Amino acid sequence: MAEGFVRHKQPWTTDEVQKLHRLAAKGMALKAIGKALTRSEESVQARAKQDGLKISKLR
Repeated sequence: MAEGFVRHKQPWTTDEVQKLHRLAAKGMALKAIGKALTRSEESVQARAKQDGLKISKLR
């Protein structure tokens, strides 16, 4: 059986939000940001939308 996300529905910490903003500003791809934050692409995308950030899908 495949493992689910261990951090499922965990709240974002201040450090994670700051890192998301930094990585998005550098133009990192969604998949790479998710991996760096150990979060799903969907979670990263939802948080970026909530904060008004633009994240490239490919790169």
